[in-house]
Amino acid sequence: MYLPKEIPEVVTVPKQTFFMLNGKGDPNGDAFTEKINVLYSLSYAVRMMPKQGYTPEGYVDYTVYPLEGLWDLTEEGKKSGTMSKDEFLYTVMIKQPGFVTRDVADRAFETVRKKKPIPCWTRWCSTRLKMACPCRCFISVHTIASRTASGS
Repeated sequence: MYLPKEIPEVVTVPKQTFFMLNGKGDPNGDAFTEKINVLYSLSYAVRMMPKQGYTPEGYVDYTVYPLEGLWDLTEEGKKSGTMSKDEFLYTVMIKQPGFVTRDVADRAFETVRKKKPIPCWTRWCSTRLKMACPCRCFISVHTIASRTASGS
């Protein structure tokens, strides 16, 4: 799924676990940056647990997954004749390894909360961990043809 083939195909995406946060507004703003920092802090807290003296059951050494995002526009943004980044709706997320349970996520959350005083922690308490159910998806690679120097 993360390395799609050049030919479009329908795939079944297995159940996955993510740290996810929803938001609205310009992704160039401080609120968006703060959410990204929270997601990476939580993800690295899980990754570093064995070095902090706790090894979750089933833990395997891994690389923190990349940031992913789902984007949309508010109803007002969809009706507008111009695109305003302030009207973006988004869900930003980082996939977690299969061993990450709600208990592991809670431990990561508490670790980060103690180390990083972030003003909006309380708003995000219920957004710690989400399970994405299996689903069927259509995936394809988008390519952009480039022009040669002669313009052909």
